[in-house]
Amino acid sequence: MKRTDTIIIGGGQAGLAMSRCLTDEGIDHVVLERGRVAERWRSERWDSLRLLSPKWHTRLPGFRYQGADRDGFMTMPELISYFERYAKSFSAPVENETTVLGVERAERGYRVRTDQGDWQAPNVVVATGHCDVPFVPKVAAGLPSHIHQVVPSHYKNTDDLPNGGVLVVGASASGIQLAQEIHRSGRPVTLAVGRHTRIPRRYRGRDIAWWLEASGILHERAERAFNLESARRQPSLQLVGTPDHRTIDLGVLREEGVRLAGRFESTDGTRVGFAGDLGRNMDAAERKLDRLLERIDAFIDETRMSACEPDRRQPIVAADAPTQLNLRDAGISTVLWATGYRRRYPWLNVPVLNIRGEIIHDSGVTPAAGIYALGLNFQRTRKSSFIDGVGNDARVVAAHISQRFSRSSIAA
Repeated sequence: MKRTDTIIIGGGQAGLAMSRCLTDEGIDHVVLERGRVAERWRSERWDSLRLLSPKWHTRLPGFRYQGADRDGFMTMPELISYFERYAKSFSAPVENETTVLGVERAERGYRVRTDQGDWQAPNVVVATGHCDVPFVPKVAAGLPSHIHQVVPSHYKNTDDLPNGGVLVVGASASGIQLAQEIHRSGRPVTLAVGRHTRIPRRYRGRDIAWWLEASGILHERAERAFNLESARRQPSLQLVGTPDHRTIDLGVLREEGVRLAGRFESTDGTRVGFAGDLGRNMDAAERKLDRLLERIDAFIDETRMSACEPDRRQPIVAADAPTQLNLRDAGISTVLWATGYRRRYPWLNVPVLNIRGEIIHDSGVTPAAGIYALGLNFQRTRKSSFIDGVGNDARVVAAHISQRFSRSSIAA
């Protein structure tokens, strides 16, 4: 059995950021990655995807984008190369092609079983991230067998889809991007819209990420959230990163010919039913957007910052939406479930999960001494699950591990 001070599970942005911070603390460790560095970005993302945040906002501990196109959006090959360079920059001790089979208590901390042999360490950091397993609602089981069902992590491009129309379920970042891409391929698309957060790509002359960062919105702490569990379950921002920096929202999709419906509610195998909530969801998104832009405007006024005049934007009004759809009559051959992600830890045999299977933690520190989490949504701040946000959380966890070793040394 191999031994080290800390075992990091996951070699994406969270795992690499954690590795860099432990390196800075002088703590021996290993990163166990089931595939290659940034495997999910390699194998579970579609071909045309670009990051939602600008390149300047893609920062990790001790590393940042150095190119000329700071306001552009990385493609997946660019991002993978970025992570590879980051890992090489500090010789991250990554064990590739190593799948974790179990984590359990041992005499001196924890034993981590893998398909490449076992490890032991007093500390384990679960850095498998927020976007783990695509969530597909139970109602999907009622769809007929001839309907092709797919999730974003298994979709690469429109050539993967059978001929015919597509029902995209979910209108957050993935849903609106894929609805537009599929519709532009010539396939009719219906988009089932649930709760969502409308947001412009640019506002008052700058990228919205700049305003969210500068105004402190992304730095808001978890302990100050009115309802933290609800905040952690919020859908991703309805945001797209494109070379032309255009905003893509439900109004744009409707103008392009995408049919909008309410939340996917039921199916009898022939028809699908939609809730009559499209208008309510769009109105709620509009109100949230108003509050966000008002906060940015107030920040500009308070700091007397130079900025363009507030952009005139048209509210999106819900038009007539179908409450049911006959799949055959509508020519729908595919349902794409862009309904978010869940976290699954079948290998984590330590009592740190709540009734929903989520890791219980306070800023990444779990109730089990030596077990930590990193990369989760709103772990410490609103940007904890972002590439730019995971670094600060990693520093906090690394400091806690370092203090734990110091206490053990004093006790000895």
